[in-house]
Amino acid sequence: MREYEVALNSNSLVKYLRKPAEEFTRHDIIRYIEENNIEQFNFHYVAGDGKMKTLNFVTTSREYLESVLATGERVDGSSLFKFVDASTSDLYVIPRFRTAFLNPFSEVPTIDMFCSYYTKDGKPLESAPENILRKAHKRFTKATGLKVKALGELEYYIIADKDANLRYPATDQRGYHESKPFAKFENIRVEAMRLIARCGGKIKYAHSEVGNFTTEDKYYEQHEIEFNPVNIEETADHLLLGKWILRNIALKYGVEITWAPKITVGKAGSGLHIHYMLVDENNKNVMIENEGLSNVALQSIAGLLLKAKSLTAFGNTVPTSYLRLVPHQEAPTNICWGETNRSALVRVPLGWILKTQMIKDANSPYEIAEVPYIHGKQTAEFRVPDGSADLYHLLAAMLMAMQNGIEMKEEGLKKAKELKIEVNIFREENKHIADKLEKLPICCFDSADELEKERDFYQKDNVFPKGTIDYFIKQLKSYNDKNLSENLYGKHDEIKKLVEEYINCQ
Repeated sequence: MREYEVALNSNSLVKYLRKPAEEFTRHDIIRYIEENNIEQFNFHYVAGDGKMKTLNFVTTSREYLESVLATGERVDGSSLFKFVDASTSDLYVIPRFRTAFLNPFSEVPTIDMFCSYYTKDGKPLESAPENILRKAHKRFTKATGLKVKALGELEYYIIADKDANLRYPATDQRGYHESKPFAKFENIRVEAMRLIARCGGKIKYAHSEVGNFTTEDKYYEQHEIEFNPVNIEETADHLLLGKWILRNIALKYGVEITWAPKITVGKAGSGLHIHYMLVDENNKNVMIENEGLSNVALQSIAGLLLKAKSLTAFGNTVPTSYLRLVPHQEAPTNICWGETNRSALVRVPLGWILKTQMIKDANSPYEIAEVPYIHGKQTAEFRVPDGSADLYHLLAAMLMAMQNGIEMKEEGLKKAKELKIEVNIFREENKHIADKLEKLPICCFDSADELEKERDFYQKDNVFPKGTIDYFIKQLKSYNDKNLSENLYGKHDEIKKLVEEYINCQ
């Protein structure tokens, strides 16, 4: 590993072991524990509810440490997954060493690692969330010769006592990229960034977001932490890590943090936009060709649009998700895409396609070096999901949708051309365009119906086992939220009660 990569990496294990995290071995972890007096270690894994679980260990001897790191530990699968029967419930959790990090909250030196589930036969659990994502990515690569890197935009609200906004009061719904002292909780955002990086998360940047408002007793302030693209199988790990760190910091400062999709009527909701890029075997971004979007990028976008309705089953999993997905907000409702168009379901953000010398113009005459032609940053952004998303399942479903679009070839390109929109479809003068577009589901119940229609697609090659699809359909229909937005219109007390019920989604 190059020296400057070690020096600039925030993960203490990377610095100490002088190798990238993806090369960590069991003996690397043991050496770090022995030489740094690590007293404890923890296993983390995701259960059927989408939340991170923890198993704690004490490092009592090298023999014990070797045993646990080599063979994992048993857990009760029936308590973690509703579809695992109690009569055959034992599962193994096996640590993924590349995820190891020094726990920033433990009172004693502690190493944490994410795990994968295995059966009594030593095989990956078919229905384990992280394995479903792994299967989907392998299938995608086999069919296309490409891999996918992805990142998430983790939007969240901090909820504090209303007195927090007394001095330098924030302007309602005008918080985008605000600075202290008008943004009151920049310190929490910055601390979270630092700790996420120390724990191996790849951070792009962070900022305050649009939403802020005060009620009779509370102050609400919206923020966002955006990650850098990583292998899509790591994307979910990083987002879960971010949520875990933010919640622990919130406890420290006596505030509440939520990524609930909607807090109240008329105020910005919180999305979980997913950016992705397609890369070849040489790790080269193939989203751009001849200073425009490549055919394979267009086909992948078409794939997402064609499966957008059923994707909500994984990305918008609570009733309040559909209070965010309403017309005339930045959250999408119409199935279309556009370049830099925030009213579209898939947006292609401004990239670095053109050869420019902006840095020279801003710094001339002192900046004399040539500026490289950079298009490796180009992504496409899926704007539907929110903080209730079941991350591993969502990303797996997105991979299957994108693969479908790519395999459609010319038909995929045709569909991408048909569904491209270059205007703000929320404006009244463009209503005739929006009216012609297909719409997303308007409640969990309808989302479940869309998943039922597509169950054969997601169950191809057993990427999603039948039981997993059954579980999502049953869970979504259990809310009985048919025509939710219409039924709640003008009923602010009922909306408030619903928001409070799902404030801690995922």
